Amino acid sequence: MFSTSSKTNLGSNAQTLGEALIEALERPERRISPIWFYDERGSALFEDITQLPSYYLTRTEIKILDDNLEEISRAIGRDRLVIELGSGSSRKTFRLLRALDQPAGYVPVDISAKYLHQAAARLSSKLPSLPVVALVADFTTEFQLPPSLPPHRNRLGFFPGSTVGNLEVAEAQSLLMHCHTILGDEATFLIGVDLDKSPEVLISAYDDPEGVTAEFNRNLLKRINRELGLAIDPSAFAHEARYLTNPARIEMHLVATVDQTLEISGRTYRLAAGESFHTETSHKYTVEDFSRLAEKAGWELSHYWCDTEKRFAVLLLTAAKVK
Repeated sequence: MFSTSSKTNLGSNAQTLGEALIEALERPERRISPIWFYDERGSALFEDITQLPSYYLTRTEIKILDDNLEEISRAIGRDRLVIELGSGSSRKTFRLLRALDQPAGYVPVDISAKYLHQAAARLSSKLPSLPVVALVADFTTEFQLPPSLPPHRNRLGFFPGSTVGNLEVAEAQSLLMHCHTILGDEATFLIGVDLDKSPEVLISAYDDPEGVTAEFNRNLLKRINRELGLAIDPSAFAHEARYLTNPARIEMHLVATVDQTLEISGRTYRLAAGESFHTETSHKYTVEDFSRLAEKAGWELSHYWCDTEKRFAVLLLTAAKVK
């Protein structure tokens, strides 16, 4: 699951929530980007999800980092400006920054401006000597770094949480290519990747018995109601997680339990019972598959670290010439 930016910093191709909803309603598959999950409530609910027993991703990635931080730090090197995509609470980042050799600064990039600045302030209070420059931006577009950055020798991209899986394969490749451009030819890139595994484990992670992920999914409808003045009944939609193959992925849907009529911008749309909004995709990779994808975008696999059950991997990429 995925955090990303506010429209004011996105440029001419940015959509409003209303435009995104209309586009989704006019598509046969009714798919809407998961970036709209992350209002303040959605960001808080996602942090709750990361604490759930069935949501192994966050704690597994943290354990991989904790168990290997010394080796990771040596492989990354000193004097790196750390640029994190979809920074959220920056919980994992504190561990990394504390372990790195003389990090030059930290640039968290996220969609939720208020949540971003709160998290940046908390991190600054823990590492007061580290320059922090928070950037509200949509990393799924070709965002630009701030013109004024702390002095640094080179850059480290940090993209934890398997958020890269929320992008279609072609989108992930485009993002990696753009990151190669903005991070530079001497850059490294530390990325968390959720590995393909049994459907039972994956579905449980995205459809927890506590119902927190269901509330996270339905919160999108509450945001739509609040910001667009609609009157959708969130309880009339069921949360559903589906495992699919070729490519391996989890899809999250909001499935209408009764016929629905939505009116927006003078247009009327109908959603029959059983039809759904497709709200998120989370692709699952093998290390080999992701390495091949990265190579097409100008990165080479330098190191990787896994948990003992091979559920999750943290990959360190180094910049290379785009083939």
